[in-house]
Parts: sequence; structure tokens; C-alpha cells
Amino acid sequence: MSYRIGAFLVFCLTLLVSWTLGGWVGYRQVEQESLAESFRYRQLVANELNRYLPIPELMAEHPLLEAALAAPEDPGLILDVNQEMQQMAAIVGSSDVYLLDTTGLTIAASNYRLETSFVGQSYHFRPYFSDAMETGGSAIYFALGQMSGIRGLYFSHPIRDDDGSILGVIVVKVLVQELESQWHRPASSQEAEMVVLDRAGISFLASNQAWLYRDFNGPESSQLSEASRRRYPGRTLDPINFAVLNKPSGLSDQSRKILILDEGNGKEYLSVRTPLPRLDWTLQVMVSTRSVLWTRFGFLLAGAALFFGGLLTWLYVRERYRREAELAHRGEQLERSVAERTADLERSNLQLLEEVREREHAQNELRETQHELIQAAKLAALGQMSAGLNHEMNQPLTAIQTYARNSRRFLEKGAAEMVDSNLIEIVSLCDKMAELTRQFKVFARKSEGPPTIVDLRLAVDAALKIITAQQNSASTLIHWQRPSEPVQCHGDLIRIEQVMVNLLANAVQAAEERETPEISIDITEDEHHWYCTVRDNGSGLPGKTEQVFEPFFTTKSVKQGLGLGLSISRQIVDALGGRLTGQNREDGPGAEFVLTLKKRETRE
Repeated sequence: MSYRIGAFLVFCLTLLVSWTLGGWVGYRQVEQESLAESFRYRQLVANELNRYLPIPELMAEHPLLEAALAAPEDPGLILDVNQEMQQMAAIVGSSDVYLLDTTGLTIAASNYRLETSFVGQSYHFRPYFSDAMETGGSAIYFALGQMSGIRGLYFSHPIRDDDGSILGVIVVKVLVQELESQWHRPASSQEAEMVVLDRAGISFLASNQAWLYRDFNGPESSQLSEASRRRYPGRTLDPINFAVLNKPSGLSDQSRKILILDEGNGKEYLSVRTPLPRLDWTLQVMVSTRSVLWTRFGFLLAGAALFFGGLLTWLYVRERYRREAELAHRGEQLERSVAERTADLERSNLQLLEEVREREHAQNELRETQHELIQAAKLAALGQMSAGLNHEMNQPLTAIQTYARNSRRFLEKGAAEMVDSNLIEIVSLCDKMAELTRQFKVFARKSEGPPTIVDLRLAVDAALKIITAQQNSASTLIHWQRPSEPVQCHGDLIRIEQVMVNLLANAVQAAEERETPEISIDITEDEHHWYCTVRDNGSGLPGKTEQVFEPFFTTKSVKQGLGLGLSISRQIVDALGGRLTGQNREDGPGAEFVLTLKKRETRE
């Protein structure tokens, strides 16, 4: 029995705490919704004011307005001002634009042709006139039009002469329909209302039309001033019947709970008042508190579920203690099974790690084999070039031998000048041979460094020096359109040079059967890549152009190559992040190969 009484008391306490906590959370949610909507509408009003505020100041600079204020009796001048204001109103999208003298009398207006024209009317009592005259700056005011009875925002600015004296005031009236077109109720609640109040607490914008031009000061409101009645002519400005209720805990100072009795049956709202920028307006957002009741019901259900969950948990623990011995035995069996399974997994993991190490070892061996294959291809190319190199070296050596013998005879005759001239020629020939052998040594060297930024022109220049040393390239006409600016690309100079030597050597061999063998080298670019194109006028490629990049595929004799050059070249270019493609020329006989490399990345 005591167990049941204790459970009932805990259940009642849980429901009480849930109801209180639900009310606190519900009111906080309603307040946050109201504050978010207030912030959004404040931004809409601020944007609208910033849009029109500088317009009267710009209009005040028009020389025609100053002339009209100086000579208001000139009918032709006044007509020009009326027409100018009509154009101003059309340009800025305003309702009316009119000009007041220092007494507040309207001497010109954009609606001068209408029966409700402002011309001849005095608006000295309007704050937008008196504020502009007193402060000498821009003024903003909201009111119903005295002639039209239409709500509008009034923006004004004084007009001064060259001495700085105020001659009058220019006024721009903007209808609030555009501002009201951006009015939306809060998206999260269909039972929310908004009103915008002036300094006297009168609503001039409202989501509920029945609350428009009503007094929201509450029971403590006093008699309305004459200024408010002038501001809204023809409106009764009846007060809204509402009562202020107790403020829920946890809300900010700008929030309060009210009960509106204006529509017969009372309706409870959470009211949040927020001042609007630059004006003496107040935005009041009123959200119905009905959602708080549903929030409390939700917390009650959650509290009840928590209570019964705790109760069931307690019952479960009791049952668990009763069966503890049986579960402990089963737990021991489970631990043994887990240990056995863990051992199996560890063995499998060790086998997997061993397989990974073997795979990595195989990949490293494959990489080394590829590097050795590339180096072997380079040395094979050097072997093929050796005949040309012997030809190029033989002529300078013969010349050096001749100059040396002549120098001995000149020394016997005492012709020192001729000996010096011969020595200069010998040094020049030695430099030429040194440069030639240097290119071959650089080409034969392994490149193991990572890709860097290189000048593609240098790789082409070095490849041409090696190719032109071959005897079979003597009759080939090579057109090298060398760019004047550096061609900075992402790659490796030695590896790119090897690719260019292979492409040029293939082009020389393909074009040597022509009567006039020709090769052209061009470099083009786009936003991200450089393109180096090697063209020849040979017999072209077979039907399947991709087949030439397969290992050991060749159209040459066995003496000219094994068919590995293009395959290795493509692997080199792929490793550098580029692309190597080949195809038959469209503008004539022969083939063309395009080497694509990434541009140097620039940072700003």
C-alpha cells in the first residue's frame, strides 16, 4: 500500500513540474517569435526610410526651386516648377512633391492640375515643416493627408540661398501602400497581430483593420491631444479595451501579457513593443498565447511518459536483480565467445597487415622497374643518337687538329697574331663540343625530384640541340615558334626534355621519306593549361591512334626502336599531372602530338 501511495505522489509532482516548465518554455518561444518578427519589420522600415531620406535633400539643390521661392509671383516660373515637380514625383515613385515658402504656404506642387491640389494650402502646422525650418535639416513625419485623406510618409528638407538663409521647404509624400505590401503576419503563427503606434499611442498601420486608428495606451490613457486629431482628421481614435495580466516568469522587460476585450470575447496575447529606427514610432507585436497551452500539454505528456518510463525501469531493475545469477552465468559464456572471436579477428588483422605490406613492396618494386625502364629507354635513345654525335664531334676535332698544326708553323715563323687567332677558333670549337656533350649528359641523368615550376621553352631548346646533332635530321626543316615570355608550367625539366626528344625523334623519322621534311613546334594556352604541339608532314598514324601508346607497338623497323618510347612518354606525362595525345593532321599529311601541362598556380 505504501508503495502505491508513494508512486501516486511522485506522479502528481511530475505533472506539476511539467506544467510549470511547459508554461515557461511556451512563453519563451512566443517571445522569441515576437522578437524575431519585430526585428524583421524594423529592418523593412529602416530600408524604406533610407531609400527616400536623401531624395528631398537632392531636390533642394535644384536652382529652379530657389528661383521660384525668390519670385513666387512669376506665373511662368511657377508653371515650370509645377512641371518639374511632376517629373520628380514620377521619377522617385512618390505620391506628391510640393514647395512651401517660409510661412508654410504651398506655392507649387506636382498635383497642381488636380482638384485636390496643394497649391494655395498652408501647412505651417505640420511638424515636417516646422522641424525643417527650426533645425535646418531633413525631417520625417507620418499623417493622413489633409486634402486626400490618404496615409503617407512625409520627407522634407529646407531650401537655402547662396548666403545660407532658408527660403522654403521641399516636401515629398510617399504612400504607405509600398510599405504595407511587405507586411506579413508571422509565418509560425496564424494568431498573431501587429500594429505600428505613433508617439501618442495611436495605431496607423495594423494587420487587423479593425485596430487601425485606435488608441493603444490602455486604461491609463488620457485625453487625446489636438495634434493627434489634426494628424488623423476624420478619425474617431477610439481606445482599445484591454487589460494587462500578470507577467510570466523568464520574459524580458519589453514583453507583457494582455487580454483584449475589444471584440466581445476576450483573447489573450503576449505583447512585445519595439521602437522603430529614426522615428518616434513603436512596433507592437501581439502573438496569441494559445500555443502555450499546447506546449504545456506536450510537457505533461512528456512528464507522464518520463514517470512511467522510470517506473518501468525500476521494475526492470528489480527483475534483473532476481535473475542476476542466471545472467552472470550467461555473461561468462558470452565473454568466452567474445574472447575467441577477438582472437580470430586479431589473426585476420595480422594476415591483412602482411598482405598490405606485400602489396606495398610490390608497388615499390613496380615503381623502381618503371624508373629503370624509362632510364633504359633514354640510354637506348642515346645509343641511336651516337652516330649523329660522332659526326658532329668529328668535324670540330678535325678543325682543331688543323688549327693546331697551322699554329706550330706560325710559331716557327713568329706570326703570333695568327697563332692567337687559331687558338680563339680552337676554344670556340671546344665550347661547342662541351655544350653538345652537356645536353647528352643532362638527358642521360635520372630525375628523382618532385615536380616543380619549369620553363617549357628550355625543355624544347634542349631537345632541339640533341635532335639536331643527329645525322638524319640535317635535311629536316624545323619551325620552332619560340614564345618571347617564359612558359611556366608544372613538371620536371629532365622528364619533359625526354618526352620532347622522343616526340621530335619520331617526327624526324616519320618525315625523312618526304622530299622536303618539315617539323613545326607551337605552344598555345588556355586558362589552366599549356599545349605544346609537334607536327610533321610524314605518312601519319594508323587508324587507331591510341594504339601507338601501347608498349612494343611500332611502325618502324627493329633497328629504329622497340615501340616503348611513346608508352614511356605517356607514363611520364601522366605522373606529372598532364596529358599526351596524338592524331593525324586535319590540314594535310602527317601527324601531330599534343603535350598538355598544367599552368603555374598563382596566388593573389
